[in-house]
This record gives sequence, structure tokens and C-alpha cells, in this order.
Amino acid sequence: MALRDPSFAVRGKMESMAEDEDRSPFGDAPVRVPIEDALDLHAFQPREVRGVVEAYLEAAREAGLREVRLIHGRGRGVQRRSIQALLARSPRVERFADAPPERGGFGATLAWLRPR
Repeated sequence: MALRDPSFAVRGKMESMAEDEDRSPFGDAPVRVPIEDALDLHAFQPREVRGVVEAYLEAAREAGLREVRLIHGRGRGVQRRSIQALLARSPRVERFADAPPERGGFGATLAWLRPR
């Protein structure tokens, strides 16, 4: 029996990898992101976040995770509202809420995934 790769692939420029460049040092090659119970979105460009979150939710659900934490930061709340709107429309998500203070507060959102 082959073990499944507990990660998912995303395309695009991760800010932490190429801060001063217009393109990723990896070109258009997908970057593997490990499936864990939290995803820090700070490394991704705002235009990439929607696709990254959708891919992550699917991969997390396939990996059997029931609760995940999306770390979007506090800021002015733009990213938080965008993430929560995406979660509200996602058929993979049972419910979501702001994280408690000890898990990021308004800088993170918890999502409970529907079983597979």
C-alpha cells in the first residue's frame, strides 16, 4: 500500500521566497505545502489566497482533518472577510468562527470540515 503525500500543490509566487522578484524562483512549478491543522496565509500573494485556501480545504478533508485554522492576520480585516466569505460558500465547510485569543483571535479563523 502506498502512503499518500500529506501535502498539496499550489502555483504562483510565495512572497517569502521571492520578495524582490516579479516571478517565482521556481517558475510556474507547483510548490508543495504540507497538510497540517493550520495554514499561514502570510506567505501567499493576496490574489493567490482563494485558490490556496480551496486546495488546502480539499486536501485537509481528504487527509481526514475535521478542524483547521487559517491564519490571515489582523490588519484591517480585509483578508479575514474574504476568507470567511469563501468558507461560507464552501461545501467542504460545516461551520467556521474567529479563533479564540490563544489561537490567534481575529488574526485567524477556525473552520470545521464536513466528513468525507
